[in-house]
Amino acid sequence: MPSTETFHIPTHRRHVPTARHYVRKALADWGITDELADRATLSANELVTNAVSHCRVSDARVRVTLALCRCELVLEVSDPDRDRLPSPRCPGLDEEGGRGLALVDALADAWGHRQGPYTKTVWARFTLPLPETPHVLDHP
Repeated sequence: MPSTETFHIPTHRRHVPTARHYVRKALADWGITDELADRATLSANELVTNAVSHCRVSDARVRVTLALCRCELVLEVSDPDRDRLPSPRCPGLDEEGGRGLALVDALADAWGHRQGPYTKTVWARFTLPLPETPHVLDHP
């Protein structure tokens, strides 16, 4: 079982559902189908939506990477518009957008961003549930 999955999508809103599908499938392949899968998929939806909505590089592609690292799941969304960094907003009640990063903040255990030489990456980390241990009955 691979511990990393990466895929690319064009920077068009119509491809956001494709990203959600790929994320959900990768998580299911790893056996993650519970509330963690819902939180990670919704976070991916918000981060990919931001990337395709705000990237100003023509003919760009967004890279989505999921990685299982020890006790956490890491989601990364990268695009080539390295100087347009994410910034949480406080939108008005009548505004339709502007809540994506607040949602990711509520869903993930941690999130942030970094700049590379040609890209920026927004990441979110999710703690994996501890494996259940069988209950041992004490016998007198």
